[in-house]
Amino acid sequence: MNLILFGPPAAGKGTQAKRLMQTRNMVQLSTGDMLRAAIASGSELGRRVEGVMQRGELVTDEIVIALIEDRLTESEAAGGAIFDGFPRTVAQAEALDVMLKGRGAAIDLVVRLKVNDEALTRRIAGRFAESGRPDDNPESFRVRLDAYNAQTAPLIPYYTDAGKLVEIDGMGSIDEVAAGIDRALSAN
Repeated sequence: MNLILFGPPAAGKGTQAKRLMQTRNMVQLSTGDMLRAAIASGSELGRRVEGVMQRGELVTDEIVIALIEDRLTESEAAGGAIFDGFPRTVAQAEALDVMLKGRGAAIDLVVRLKVNDEALTRRIAGRFAESGRPDDNPESFRVRLDAYNAQTAPLIPYYTDAGKLVEIDGMGSIDEVAAGIDRALSAN
């Protein structure tokens, strides 16, 4: 099964993906984690990505798609992938569809975590105070959130028209969100 967890930064996608990894043995393909690993590596790509992320901008499709494609073999061996933070644009969704089709696979389900932007901003401010993670800086987070909302809005009709979108209230407790996701997976 190939699943997309769809929602803005700090919506809880990573938390839910980790749970699904444990309960369903799926592989999480988190673009955020992959990009942070690139930064930590100190590579040229990592240095480029670091500047983009610190400004709150989105990394190019070319870089993100290459990172995803590099990890598909691992997810296929596990029996499924959880795409977390990807795709963010219709162009990325179309590239993912082509990439998966070439491998005899497809996206099975898209779970959209619906959340309140102001609550997310407060959540990020708290997380930044605790962890100091550079991409959680409240100012750059607001830029990321605005970019997410502007660029990903077209994905809602894209996946709705494909009959793959299920919406879950992402403002509930972790357990409530998990139960909603489990119901959606069971129905698929």
